[in-house]
Amino acid sequence: MKILLAEDDPDLGVAVSEVLRDESYAVDHAPDGSTAAEFASYNDYDLAILDYQMPPPTGVELVRLWRGEGKTLPILMLTARSAIEDRVTGLDAGADDYLTKPFDFSELLARVRSLLRRREKSVQAALTAGDLQMDRAARLVTVAGSPIELSPKEFALLEYLLSHVDQVISRSEIEEHVWDSSFDSLTNIVDVLIHRLRKKIDGDRPDRLIHTVKGAGYRLSQERC
Repeated sequence: MKILLAEDDPDLGVAVSEVLRDESYAVDHAPDGSTAAEFASYNDYDLAILDYQMPPPTGVELVRLWRGEGKTLPILMLTARSAIEDRVTGLDAGADDYLTKPFDFSELLARVRSLLRRREKSVQAALTAGDLQMDRAARLVTVAGSPIELSPKEFALLEYLLSHVDQVISRSEIEEHVWDSSFDSLTNIVDVLIHRLRKKIDGDRPDRLIHTVKGAGYRLSQERC
């Protein structure tokens, strides 16, 4: 899952980004509205978290702009304003939810999970392929009933592959959806993570779930083959 965070408070922006990344989300942090608008012009995000009153365009102005353009991504508004009329303004502009500062990070994560579950492209609670199962809510992955330990990035990569079972996924698609905009595409980290996932999911078995498609990318099969 890829999230756009637009927050002009540098300390809060860094803290929220770290909390989200710890939950395996890829995060692009924009310090103002113009940067957020630029990011959104060439990236496909699963959710946006916008500060209500950041350097222009403000969060409210961005919501109005994006909804006017037909963007349907879920939007969570962050604000120091607690007045009812301010909340109504944000929601009427097209925001899906509203969180008043200061807030607890556990509540932020709960709001993010709720919005992602409600988005138009429904998020399945459980993903499966062969004897591989992922419980997204519990962040639990099992192979043949036995749990395996995954790093946050391994979990995010596997989640993306499981969301596109039997499809060939290129390295660039993986980079775009699993990492943020600061990712160095010249590294071989995608291949390294695929290798780690193979060891944990396929091991030495001849029948595998993760396959390399030469010259194209990778495919996670619905059944072992």
